[in-house]
Amino acid sequence: MPAAVVVAYATAVGVLIDLDHFVIARLKTGRWDAVRFCLHNPAAAVADQGRIFDRGEVGVLPRLLSHLLVGGVAVPALALASVPLAVVTGAVLYVHVLTDVGWDIRQFDRGAELPAEERLREIR
Repeated sequence: MPAAVVVAYATAVGVLIDLDHFVIARLKTGRWDAVRFCLHNPAAAVADQGRIFDRGEVGVLPRLLSHLLVGGVAVPALALASVPLAVVTGAVLYVHVLTDVGWDIRQFDRGAELPAEERLREIR
């Protein structure tokens, strides 16, 4: 498979895994406001992602759990069709979750001045 195709695939997997954030927000709020916002402001999905979800709409733990669930299902399923594709997918999702955890730790440390209740809301 050409390297450009592998890079394009890996990029797509690394980005599309975050579509679960919209499902989580819908489950938590009962509304599709984030999806509507992105459809009306597509540039925000790339340039200003901080405007998509309100604080606590997704939550750190539900997001990480969802990513692990998607990876835990997708990688073995892909392995039935193509082991190399499953390896690339697993590596991309591993790095994605690892960087998410690093980002979350940094954000959590920066939010030390927030009240404990608000910090917990962000995690849940």
